[in-house]
Amino acid sequence: MTTNNPVILNKDRIYILRKLDFLPLLPKLRGLTEETWSSRKHAGVFEDGAALDPSWNRSPPGPPAFGPETLQTRNYSVVLLIQLSLLMFDLWVNAFSELLRTEPAIQLVLFIIQDTAILLNLIIILLMLSSTLVFQVGLVAMLLERFRALLMLSALYLTFSVILHSWLVNLRLFDPTRFIWTDSLQVMFVLHRTASVLYYYWYKRTSECLGDPRLYEDSLWLREAYAQVRR
Repeated sequence: MTTNNPVILNKDRIYILRKLDFLPLLPKLRGLTEETWSSRKHAGVFEDGAALDPSWNRSPPGPPAFGPETLQTRNYSVVLLIQLSLLMFDLWVNAFSELLRTEPAIQLVLFIIQDTAILLNLIIILLMLSSTLVFQVGLVAMLLERFRALLMLSALYLTFSVILHSWLVNLRLFDPTRFIWTDSLQVMFVLHRTASVLYYYWYKRTSECLGDPRLYEDSLWLREAYAQVRR
């Protein structure tokens, strides 16, 4: 269904111009001179917000497409609680799993849950990255460059966990009481525990960084970064 309402058409055009970053065309669209445009812009009439020009936009404000309001505190708190709970479970398994060395079946179940928790935490981080405005405007390389340390550590820690757990379960499956700590296994154990400490630190740091509202709202630095990429 089409409409000939000039107000709606102007609002649609301005919305498209804003999304395409063609704000210099707005004076011509509204029939304003450059002097009038500059004076009204400095007066704050065309500040970024739900309404570009209150003199003609008299419709009630709707929910913003992006902005601090989209990052609800309750949702972020729930996600952060899940992430920290998974990290605490991983830390608990690393600290006390060797106490269950005489029960290889129980230890195997704990190892499977631990590896699944690491993978789940990685998926949550990727989903949080994809929900940012930086990702949605196509600046994926910027996000990967900023958070590549965690992504690489997560993949490395998951790999070390799978190798160490498979190694331990394979050696203890038929004889849980025999001594299995060879030099190579000790090296693998030290690498795994060292990677876990780095993983805990970077994961917690990244989770807090992704709570920054500036990643979810339009801003000058994001426009400049987008303009540089388009060049």
